[in-house]
Amino acid sequence: MTVTISSDALDLIDKSAATSPDREICGLLLGQGAHIAVALPCANVAAEPWHRFEIDPAALIAAHRAARGGGPAVIGHYHSHPTGLAEPSPRDAADAAPDGMIWLIAGPAGTITAWRAVAAGRRHGRFDPLDLACVDVTAAPQGGHSSRDFT
Repeated sequence: MTVTISSDALDLIDKSAATSPDREICGLLLGQGAHIAVALPCANVAAEPWHRFEIDPAALIAAHRAARGGGPAVIGHYHSHPTGLAEPSPRDAADAAPDGMIWLIAGPAGTITAWRAVAAGRRHGRFDPLDLACVDVTAAPQGGHSSRDFT
């Protein structure tokens, strides 16, 4: 399955991860279905943010309230692995609910990968890999979409 992401959202995640080399950044993915329209940065409130993330609960509640009020849905979240691989860790698997949410993980050197949290995933028994494609709506003629693969 391919997940699409707006170029603005992808750039925000990439730049945020690059500016935080010693702490994990995190945030929410807003959109519909398999399209990420917005990456919403959130505070990492984990006790050990250098190797773990926890999205600020107030930001999560506010995003769900906004969705109920007609805003974009929360379809997943993102975080970085500043010194690790851009793939789920065993800790991520232990913390993840098998709820079908999209996880984006930013690693060093601008690598971002996409995953879905499921009950019997291929990675650590919790995640299945997804293809990620960047969609740049501003570059497409007459309101269409153009895309490029991103790995």
